Amino acid sequence: MPEPVFTPVNLITGFLGSGKTTLLQRLLADPALADTAVLINEFGEVGLDHHLLERIDDTMVLLQSGCLCCTIRGELSMAIRDLHSKRERGTVPRFRRLVVESTGLADPFPILSTVQADPVLRHHFRLGNVITTVDAVNGLGQLARQVECTKQIAVADRLVLTKTDLAEAAAADALVERLGRINPSAPLWRAAEEPIDAEALLSHDLFATAGRSEAARRWFSVELGDGSAEAGDRNRHDESIHAFALAFEGPLDWTLFGLWLSMLLNRHGDRVLRVKGILNVADAAAPVAIHGVQRLVHPPVHMAAWPDDDRRSRLVFIVDGLDRGLIERSLMAFLQAGPQPPAAAFRPSLQPTL
Repeated sequence: MPEPVFTPVNLITGFLGSGKTTLLQRLLADPALADTAVLINEFGEVGLDHHLLERIDDTMVLLQSGCLCCTIRGELSMAIRDLHSKRERGTVPRFRRLVVESTGLADPFPILSTVQADPVLRHHFRLGNVITTVDAVNGLGQLARQVECTKQIAVADRLVLTKTDLAEAAAADALVERLGRINPSAPLWRAAEEPIDAEALLSHDLFATAGRSEAARRWFSVELGDGSAEAGDRNRHDESIHAFALAFEGPLDWTLFGLWLSMLLNRHGDRVLRVKGILNVADAAAPVAIHGVQRLVHPPVHMAAWPDDDRRSRLVFIVDGLDRGLIERSLMAFLQAGPQPPAAAFRPSLQPTL
């Protein structure tokens, strides 16, 4: 029986007024999205009139680019199920990617969890990249006032900075520095200053395509630049949401690591906004890539090769109020304990960083 083919679901998120609609308009004109379905809240908000080719039904239109664009009415899971059913019946063009645009006030986690929580969807769809737009004019203020804005940035695989042509240079620079502390591993595009490459934003997904060594190098170029497991600690700051990186010498026991990660996310998943990394797994010739968002963990990917000569296991965490030292100590307690990890490894309550 052939392996199932999972349709990637990309999320475009960002706070109110941050430019999601403008970004989506630019993406829809790119031929790279010709075999893509797009779920948005209302057609009128996106201004698709000049893109329309034909209306399929009262919720779907086919665009000149070949994209299938749909209105979300009611539950997201039902909208995706409906799309999948019509694709299987051949009543809509076959699409190989789904893009969802969220509302500006949305916590991204419930949207991401829909794909894995729905028993039907998880057999046909998988999570792809998360793209977050950030307003260069208002971003610092939004970060100070709105926790949803910070979460949207923390879960991003790609950041798109908008309105830099309207913002003061010093304010934009301060915002970029802040973004780097919240989510140091996400590449950043400046929408007003450079072309938007739909394929680069949506398709270059290390966790779906093994062996993208360039992307793997970018993850850790900042966090572990001096080769020290302590290097990532420089990303810590006064806000409760912060990033840090860990590195471990020698092969890891995959079973013990999986047990540790499952226990960590089961107990503290609401505060582990992101975890990703590459692992040197015992008896594996190439690294294994892992990626999780809160309590959701993507299926591990066996990469084609190591991205460089460094054979350490490397992990990046973005957390809300969890201390780096306690996470590291609990992992080491598991890895050093052998087949029966100590129950005490997770007894200490992980306290917020002050």
